[in-house]
Amino acid sequence: MTDRPTPVVRVSNLRKTYHGTTALDGVDLDVAEGEVVVILGPSGSGKSTLVRCIDQLEEIDGGAIYLDDELLGFAHRHGALRPLTDEQVARQRRRMGMVFQQFNLFPHWTVLRNITDAAVAVHGMSRQDAKARAETLLQKVGLPDKAGAYPRQLSGGQQQRVAIARAVATRPRVLLFDEPTSALDPELVDEVLNVIKDLARTGLTMIVVTHEMEFARQVADRCVFMVGGKVVEQNITEEFFERPQTERLQRFLTRFTQSQSVNRERQLVREAQ
Repeated sequence: MTDRPTPVVRVSNLRKTYHGTTALDGVDLDVAEGEVVVILGPSGSGKSTLVRCIDQLEEIDGGAIYLDDELLGFAHRHGALRPLTDEQVARQRRRMGMVFQQFNLFPHWTVLRNITDAAVAVHGMSRQDAKARAETLLQKVGLPDKAGAYPRQLSGGQQQRVAIARAVATRPRVLLFDEPTSALDPELVDEVLNVIKDLARTGLTMIVVTHEMEFARQVADRCVFMVGGKVVEQNITEEFFERPQTERLQRFLTRFTQSQSVNRERQLVREAQ
């Protein structure tokens, strides 16, 4: 029997609390090489906390996270687990890319510098190579003419596409998305989702937290459903949407279907006017 390859990301019995409130309650999750995993669930279910813990933006209270079988945030020393230094944590985080709800671009830097600075200063890429990669990525996200622009000169959707290009520029082992369209006006959502769909086709390993259900259905290899800090159900995407195994997921998907119907009716009304 052939051993399964080591997951790129492995989360084991992960626990996190905030002021006595449980945010993550024993979460287990493996993400394979090239897999796109979409995490769904109601607000407050722990989705964003999970990806923030993977990126070591939040300290965990129990369990473990591994990237390519390397324990994140801790090391075994003298028979005990000891937290890594900030410098060691930063070194581990360089192997991951994160796209936030807010765009987090430096307002006083051009688009080009926002994309290239980390590649040069943190990852040691030459400025010439970083510039060439940034220009290629701007082409891929549909903004080839915005290299010299500043964030204030861009729409929200354009800023988020720049943020995606920045996250991809350093060739991360895994790309994390935390509700990448939640801060956008509705008419700008699709342009960002289309960029993420294109990235998914390149074989990049991705974990995406989103409320965009139709997008999840189109792009995910596997969907994970969280409620109350727990993984309630997970499955390959077709089975997840067509044959949910738990009553809680069935109710969640029913609301999604009803919302779709309402949106279609509104669209038909707008087109008829």
